[in-house]
Amino acid sequence: MQTFDFDTPVDRRAVPALKTHPMVLGEGGETLFPAGVADMDFHAAPCIIEAMQARLNHGVFGYEAIPDALFPAIAEWQKTRHGWALDPAHILRAPNVLNILATAAAIFTAEGDGIIVQPPVFFDFYDILAENHRRIVHNPLRHDGGTYRMDFDDLEAKAADPRTKMLFLCNPHNPVGRVWSADELRRLGDICARNGVLVVSDEIHADITFTGHPYTPFASLGPQYADNAVTCLSPAKSFNIASCAAAHTVVSNDDMRAAFKRENSRLTVSKNNAFANAAMVAAYTNGAEWLDAALDYLEGNATLVRDRLADVPGVRAPKPEGTFLAWLDFRALGLPPDKLTKFLRENAGLATTRGQSFGVEGAGFARLNFATQRARLEQALDRLVTALRYFPRP
Repeated sequence: MQTFDFDTPVDRRAVPALKTHPMVLGEGGETLFPAGVADMDFHAAPCIIEAMQARLNHGVFGYEAIPDALFPAIAEWQKTRHGWALDPAHILRAPNVLNILATAAAIFTAEGDGIIVQPPVFFDFYDILAENHRRIVHNPLRHDGGTYRMDFDDLEAKAADPRTKMLFLCNPHNPVGRVWSADELRRLGDICARNGVLVVSDEIHADITFTGHPYTPFASLGPQYADNAVTCLSPAKSFNIASCAAAHTVVSNDDMRAAFKRENSRLTVSKNNAFANAAMVAAYTNGAEWLDAALDYLEGNATLVRDRLADVPGVRAPKPEGTFLAWLDFRALGLPPDKLTKFLRENAGLATTRGQSFGVEGAGFARLNFATQRARLEQALDRLVTALRYFPRP
């Protein structure tokens, strides 16, 4: 069995990595622990690096078609790891998941139509809908006893509005870390189908789930669910290749898939990136062993965050069911969002993502990316614990 090194630090500042860039860390952010941007501080799987090096060594980088091996490799990956027997003919290439979300909104809704989101949720959902002049319909998650659940009664009411045409699903959910169960997804799917609401499911974190919380592809629930779904997938998170612009759409409905193809043609979203193609084929063909090792390491980090902060006043840190993101609850400190961000930066040395970026429901929270070397994470947690212990209390 091959071993992989996740402990050796990698200098992210050696390249213009967004995570460590001044545009994210801000003025004076050089010394902060960069835990905002959702990528990993690990080298990509050796099989990916080797495949990209081999493509580089070829030395010719002209126009390319989609590799014959890519779509079958994606289908086999989904079948083997997640039990989803999808048809390779239903797969379309895309630059990234956000492109898929925006394209789906543009094709299947009109300006002013309502699109449901379930906050606190990935902030780019809001940007996409605002920039496409769609009306955001909020179906907030319920925060019950330390975990989050869908509010199905509210969802039924919102979906029943004839002006509501679509729902953006986040499965697994960013930032709260829920991995929705098959029963939860089925109930959501039934509500949407009854009311003519199309489910567009962002499943970019699909492969990053922890013990006891298997990922269920929404479209795998049955033909009736797949027929009312657009699934957004990418190896960007699971294999840490976000900058390779590698994603794909799964659309089982023939008419909707044809509409996607027409829109991609209209926008000339049709050129293939040679290195993205090489990376994707390698990931889905030979990357399972590396990913399994990465998941073990990430789950260890998730457990470390939970255990280290378990008895610290001022913060709650439940272990996520999936993703490499901790949703930290600082509401007990009583700080408004700007002051919480300032406290974390100046007192704890942490550059996190402010909770209110995910909706007003995130006020008092912060999202911390723990996909880094364990020693660095331990140091960051030590600083946070110290800052909280010295936080002034009545």
